[in-house]
Amino acid sequence: MKVILKDALIVLIPQTEDEATHLARWKAAHVGHVLLARPDQESEWQPLELHDLGERIEACREPINVVSNSADPVARTISNLASTPFELDGRRYRSVESFWQGLKYPLDADRLRIADCEGPRARSEGSRQGYGRIIAYGGAEITVGTYDHWQLMERACRAKFMQNAEARSALLTTGERPLVHIVRRDSRSIPGVIMAQIWMRIRRRLRERASEPASA
Repeated sequence: MKVILKDALIVLIPQTEDEATHLARWKAAHVGHVLLARPDQESEWQPLELHDLGERIEACREPINVVSNSADPVARTISNLASTPFELDGRRYRSVESFWQGLKYPLDADRLRIADCEGPRARSEGSRQGYGRIIAYGGAEITVGTYDHWQLMERACRAKFMQNAEARSALLTTGERPLVHIVRRDSRSIPGVIMAQIWMRIRRRLRERASEPASA
């Protein structure tokens, strides 16, 4: 095997048919992977070792933009608009978006109607209504865009991922990769950075629960 070393490149050139076969198999098994050259200070005559760190997106922890129109089905399932039914405080919702947009309506009958809407329809209904300064939920008045308001979103997301196996699997599939929520126009009521923190916090709790020993 002939080796050519350059500043940012290592080239391996097979010299025999057997080497060509082995190299082709190795390349097929490592497409898109990141290799780490580990330093060895004992002797300059030591061989070079390149250690496989896995696929680039995982090894480099590339962020996942969780949006409803993502090309990635995992991101679409995590998004608030995904059809992932769950129950919260005795009411069933088609999606997190159905819960969130229903909060804009003061009448319970309207909230019940929005709860049964698919995510995109719920967003459209909520856009027509808009927020006031205060919403009412669970007998409390909550100022829009505050920590207490965001806590409602976290409760809804937690219910979604705890109750819906497909959504839970999608969230856990993201491993340690950062989640972001970058859209063309950021929300004033719950900014993208807050939304992403909610998803990652729930993901961490799900992993912790999965690692806990089963009770006798």
